[in-house]
Amino acid sequence: MKKLFVIPARGGSKGIPGKNIKQLGRKPLIHYSLEYARQFTGDADICVSTDSEKIAESVKDLRYDIPFLRPANLATDQAGSFEVLKHALSFYEKKGRNYELVVLLQPTSPFREKFHLEKALVLFEPGIDMVVSVKESAANPYFNLFEEDEKGFLRISKGDGKQVRRQDLPKVYEYNGSIYIINAGSLDGANSFADFKKIRKYEMSEQYSIDLDTPADWQYAEFICSQMENH
Repeated sequence: MKKLFVIPARGGSKGIPGKNIKQLGRKPLIHYSLEYARQFTGDADICVSTDSEKIAESVKDLRYDIPFLRPANLATDQAGSFEVLKHALSFYEKKGRNYELVVLLQPTSPFREKFHLEKALVLFEPGIDMVVSVKESAANPYFNLFEEDEKGFLRISKGDGKQVRRQDLPKVYEYNGSIYIINAGSLDGANSFADFKKIRKYEMSEQYSIDLDTPADWQYAEFICSQMENH
């Protein structure tokens, strides 16, 4: 199936200012995901979607030329990945390039390995909307997640709260932000990711699920990089 790899990289970032071109280890953050995508395809099928000239310059250091600068409506805090992906697909369709799958690689997940995407791709089949990478959640709505009732008292989020052994409860998962394999037809026919009903998980360990969102995340990632360089 013909795949378009999309790496969304907005210039503005509140949690970690300038994170996409910030140096992590020996290279800017955006370079990790671009080099990762190149393990699977050529640059013609890789779309670094950005609104930033600085990010465009950064990837030029890897001899990659961005296909476009995002329009203004996709350069704000409110612009989500869904709209960015639809814009990218539309851009290539107008050039006569049609794709069956979109592989979304967020720059904030620099520690994914090649085998992760290889295994996730095996799980995709026609007729489903998306395969997404997850990790097992530390919090569980049957065990230690609560909601306030109308009187302001806490109630267990799911179930009756009588289970005492965590291992007896259903496993719950959270997206780790690393890999999204999306049916282009599903993307075209939906208004948001919430419209997707047929989603399969690809589970990754905590070790590979680091998602850079806060300065503390970044410090931990720098520690991981220093450990890797010393071995």
